[in-house]
Amino acid sequence: MQYDPIKNIFAKMIDRSKIARNCFYRLLDILILRQWYIKDHIKVLFNKNDNFVFYDAGAGFCQYTDFILKHYKQSKIVAMDLKSDYLSSYERSLNTEQLSRIDIFEGDLQTFVSPIKADLVIAIDILEHIENDRAVLANFYQGMKSGGILIISTPSNLDEAAAFTAEHVRPGYSKDELEDKVSRAGFKILTLYYSYGKYGKTYWLLGMKIPLKLLALSRLFLLLLPIYFFFIIPLNLVFMTLDTVNYNKKGNGIICIVQK
Repeated sequence: MQYDPIKNIFAKMIDRSKIARNCFYRLLDILILRQWYIKDHIKVLFNKNDNFVFYDAGAGFCQYTDFILKHYKQSKIVAMDLKSDYLSSYERSLNTEQLSRIDIFEGDLQTFVSPIKADLVIAIDILEHIENDRAVLANFYQGMKSGGILIISTPSNLDEAAAFTAEHVRPGYSKDELEDKVSRAGFKILTLYYSYGKYGKTYWLLGMKIPLKLLALSRLFLLLLPIYFFFIIPLNLVFMTLDTVNYNKKGNGIICIVQK
């Protein structure tokens, strides 16, 4: 399945106004389980530190950049992605003060090194798209301060759907493979665990897979999605909560947090 055409639909919608963008970001906070994991970790790691450099590697819609920009008022941000149109769209939504705190780059993670040493780097569903992931990890390491934190979210090799995603160059990672690659890059592993376990997989089917398949068939299904989500979201919130509070022996996702 190709996800980029669907993402482009939403990219055009949120480019129309700040209100549309903010509503879209709030919707992602409700609908995307990995955002629960990532933001919770950021809040724990930087709960008393407002002054740090954040590098959003493969920023996409820039929802994590926006989160840091608005919740950590002394932070500096580097946002990088291949999609210059997504980045330009986000840049146009910022005010003068916000623009003074962010540097935006178009580039390839296999060659790009952050020009500002980062305290926190995130790579959220990025590595599975890149052939030379070892080069990416080496570039992260080079662009980080000593003691800096890297948070990775990626599909596991147990996620059968990841193998059939057109934009993926590998069908997810095993825990052993990811542990080996980050260790060889020089990082110290702080935590590495499965996400999207049995409850997360049920949430993904109901809340993401079915709607995305409908959108892939026709954009007209956009009109029906509000009705669909009205009934599905309360149930999904239960499954998402259960996924985050239970230990997953296996799962379709992996969260890996490492330190330089």
